[in-house]
Amino acid sequence: MTTDAAAPGTPPAPADGPATDPADADPPLSSVRPRASTPLLVLTVLAVGATLWAAQSVILPILLAVFFALIGNPLLRGLQRLRLPRMLGAALVLLTGMAMAGVLANQLVEPAAEWARQVPRELAQLGPQLQEMTKPVKAANEAAENIARAADGEDGRKVEVVRTEVNDPYKSLTATPMMLASVLAVLLLTFFFMVYGESMQRHALALLPTRQQKKVTTTILQSIEREISRYVLTISVINATVGLAFAGCLYLLGVPLDEALLWGTMAAVLNYAPYVGPLIGMLIMLLMGFVAFDELWPALLPAGIYLGLHTLEGQILTPIILGRQMRLSPLVLILALMVFGWMWGIIGLLLAVPLLVCVKIVLSGIEGGDGWARLLE
Repeated sequence: MTTDAAAPGTPPAPADGPATDPADADPPLSSVRPRASTPLLVLTVLAVGATLWAAQSVILPILLAVFFALIGNPLLRGLQRLRLPRMLGAALVLLTGMAMAGVLANQLVEPAAEWARQVPRELAQLGPQLQEMTKPVKAANEAAENIARAADGEDGRKVEVVRTEVNDPYKSLTATPMMLASVLAVLLLTFFFMVYGESMQRHALALLPTRQQKKVTTTILQSIEREISRYVLTISVINATVGLAFAGCLYLLGVPLDEALLWGTMAAVLNYAPYVGPLIGMLIMLLMGFVAFDELWPALLPAGIYLGLHTLEGQILTPIILGRQMRLSPLVLILALMVFGWMWGIIGLLLAVPLLVCVKIVLSGIEGGDGWARLLE
């Protein structure tokens, strides 16, 4: 005789009906994060951009100081291994950098002034040749203008536009002290960032509530500081090498040493701004070649050497040294150069790539940011 009662210890049979998957269950209301609307995000981006542009007189010295401090931090850590106090090491690194910049500037002032005096005279001599080369194009433009005026029923007289320019002496007087104040602010901020940056970081970490958050944040900040310092120092060494190589090539072509150092320094500085910097350098080298040499092919040689060195550095040397972690999309680079160049001018062009690398490293170090970091590659 059988019964429907279950044996002791036997689990009850599941109830009829489809089973509910815990993964399909609705999340609790407290865990659902509200998403910001698209107009709010657009307004936030515009507000941040307007703030960065309006406050550039305050933001740019801070960014430049951080940039120089990141270059000096690896050297400062090496001096600390030699038992040198951090403050003395920072002062030594900063004074050494200022001395090197002063010596280089002293060597470049005279050739730069000579070129500034020579270029207008040489361009005046090249003017007739350029006018002869562009004479057909000018004649075609004048014919088109005459046809357009005849179609509109106007006579052949040209309208002369008189432009007046008012020179403000007060602006000229205040520009130099403001520039000197900005340079002094950058130097002081660089020194204080190198000396007190680590202690400020420790105090900021102490504000976090849990030990796990402190550990994770410390790991991320150390990784960011190490990678950015490595990138900035490596790029600086590569650019200096390119500048010295270009100066050596120009010296072998017969260019005086002081002028060769001038153009090599220009090549090193412009190389911080990818695409835009080398393009400007190519145009300047074409102008320099036509001024320094009389024949066509020798005049094109400096620009050709510059292009070859830049191609070797950008396509082979830098990718091998920095590797995949520092790879950036050319489209993202161009957009960043346009945005930062529009906001901050020449300094924005020089800081665009380091800032973009900072963003990529931060995105790679936080949870859920790997996809956005790969978007920049």
